[in-house]
Amino acid sequence: MSRAEQDLLSRTALGVFRLNGQFLAVSDKLAAPAGLTAAWWQVLGAVLHEPLPVAGIARTMGITRQSVQRIADLLVDRGLAAYEPNPAHRRAKLLAPTPEGREAITQLEPGHAELAQKLARELGPEAFAETVAVLDRLSQALERIAEQ
Repeated sequence: MSRAEQDLLSRTALGVFRLNGQFLAVSDKLAAPAGLTAAWWQVLGAVLHEPLPVAGIARTMGITRQSVQRIADLLVDRGLAAYEPNPAHRRAKLLAPTPEGREAITQLEPGHAELAQKLARELGPEAFAETVAVLDRLSQALERIAEQ
């Protein structure tokens, strides 16, 4: 690997770490009025369209199963999610949002829409779409490398 490639990797990693911190901070701010944290929002958001087992949520989000399990248990304790039977696996129950959990996510939509508008104005629609495409390509490349 050349020094230039190493520098690019370092700059990419530092940029992504910084972005992660920025997204967590803004997400916490958006989620707070609904009684959520960024992490709770992330897990609830993963199961809005279909219930998933904790391991499936962890794979989708790229975080540890233990982290998701801890958050899922908190969401269940607070009535924002519930465990349901999993026909595919008796022990790995599915996590699903409750009506209260869906309502909490609905409360985030105005702030989410406002942030999306601000970012689109700041970046421009084409650059915003390209940002998403670049991040998707980076994620896919890292997945392929991890499988080698």
